[in-house]
Amino acid sequence: MITPSFQRLAAGIAFSAFAFGIAQAAPRVSSKPWGTTPSGEKVRIVTLANDHGIVVRFITYGGVIQSVETPDRNGHAQDIVLGFGDLKGYTVDSAKGGLFFGAIIGRYANRLAGGKFTVEGKPYQTDVTAPPNALHGGKIGFDKKVWRLSGIKSDAHGAQATLTLVSPDGDQGFPGKLTTKVTYRLSDDDALSLRYQAKTDAPTVLNLTNHSYWNLNGEGSGSIEDEILQIDAERYTPTDATSIPTGEIVPVAGTPLDFTKPTQIAARLRSNFPQMMYARGYDHNWVVNGEAGGAPRHAAHIYDPRSGRAMDVITSQPGLQVYTSNSLDGGYAGVSGRAYRQTDAIAFEAEHFPDSPNHPSFPSTELKPGEKFDYTTIFKFSNK
Repeated sequence: MITPSFQRLAAGIAFSAFAFGIAQAAPRVSSKPWGTTPSGEKVRIVTLANDHGIVVRFITYGGVIQSVETPDRNGHAQDIVLGFGDLKGYTVDSAKGGLFFGAIIGRYANRLAGGKFTVEGKPYQTDVTAPPNALHGGKIGFDKKVWRLSGIKSDAHGAQATLTLVSPDGDQGFPGKLTTKVTYRLSDDDALSLRYQAKTDAPTVLNLTNHSYWNLNGEGSGSIEDEILQIDAERYTPTDATSIPTGEIVPVAGTPLDFTKPTQIAARLRSNFPQMMYARGYDHNWVVNGEAGGAPRHAAHIYDPRSGRAMDVITSQPGLQVYTSNSLDGGYAGVSGRAYRQTDAIAFEAEHFPDSPNHPSFPSTELKPGEKFDYTTIFKFSNK
């Protein structure tokens, strides 16, 4: 059976080939030094590019996606993720506010109630970083580590680079020595994939994602409220006032979280629906339709009518946290020199559900020795 989501994705791929030119892309990869952390660790920046005008840059500090340049409907290339022009923006400035610009999040993405969790009946505690809960893996999560650039390569169909990080037993309170690899690949069909792989030497919990802030009209261009969003999810996990799931999985129908049909983000952004009041906008986990853990399936589509840019999110993860940058307060100025404010971007955090270790009915986030953690998320770019 061919679903509407598949038809839309196939059309997007076909259109992308037309919009960005018929010539074969020649993906390529390079890296160079990009500064030194306050503790003296050297950081590199990696560039992935193809002949369709897609350029992706990420750094070994936090695995941060520093910029993504894509053409608009007129062929004008522009950066579409929020970020900074130097390392200090990430190691000092953004770290103060804990806003995780473009970073890999781990060991546990999203929230853990009270910072507490159990593994095989034994209790553990990680730092409370968003009182009264833990958020995104402790005070020194994966977003604040310097990863090792462990390999780069390219072929006729894509260019890629892999980052590796070894997290010791007890790191931020999490058990087990964990070895994680994230492979960034830009293909000749204008798709950026992030493949997350990990293994452990002792039972642990793990939830990894990327925290890029997207604005398809361009970094520093203002609000994303006019962008059109569709999410392939008929259910979501409601939360309490501290953003911890209640344990329920309920329909989106009849709520401001119903994006099963393309809808302008602004349409219900200021609803007085309690879930929206708690989060001050959208900051919720949608349960992506279809089976998780296998081949990546379509999760979301976003379109900017001003620039004509569009992006599809495709993932093998069970959930998609969508966040309308509700905490951006104007205290950060990015590459454009313009201050970032609330709703200036949207994040798509493909991941397991928040607080899963404390909800046995949610998909498990436990990882044991001999098991492999292996999930992929794809950001597919096009314009029209």
